[in-house]
Amino acid sequence: MSNTFAPFGFSQHRGTGSAPTYEQTPRSIALTAGAIYAGDPVTSQADGTIAQSVAGTTQIAGIFVGCEYVSATLNRKVWSPYWPGSGSALANTTVTGYVINDPNAQFLCQSGNAGSPVAATDVGANINFAIGTGNALNGLSGAYANQATIATTATLPFRIVAVVTAPPGSNGTDSASNGNWIVVAFNNVDTKSLTGIV
Repeated sequence: MSNTFAPFGFSQHRGTGSAPTYEQTPRSIALTAGAIYAGDPVTSQADGTIAQSVAGTTQIAGIFVGCEYVSATLNRKVWSPYWPGSGSALANTTVTGYVINDPNAQFLCQSGNAGSPVAATDVGANINFAIGTGNALNGLSGAYANQATIATTATLPFRIVAVVTAPPGSNGTDSASNGNWIVVAFNNVDTKSLTGIV
């Protein structure tokens, strides 16, 4: 069965040889920052905050998994799977985002819906991502792995660890059609890179 393209961002799958610990590192988000969805790659900014990443070779800070802030409309602290963006939090308050940045973390994601599928022969190669459209109803990211970028380039943010083939017949497990699901690990992330952020 051909895969249906329905990207969901980068969902924590496991660690190296063990179950995920679900550790989340708190990071500040600027009150004026754009929307960030659960499963989005995020990048450290020069002011110490994080923002939704732009695809490229800049190292990422990790994967966003939610935030807490004082809602400008409810006048109380709320926990949300995504940051709705500028104007959502009360002025002069702090927005705390939570990021998975464990250098051993692995993530399940969908590959793009154009070109060839990610093949078993691509395991071990590096890959970039694309930011799709996030879902404000459930807070999920629309990000996916961009298989057109598969290369040995050292600065790409992710490394392909596995191609998902089970359970057979489920969406994402058809390795013969594009949009197949893969498991990736961090390659160029703040907690692994020797390059600092200024």
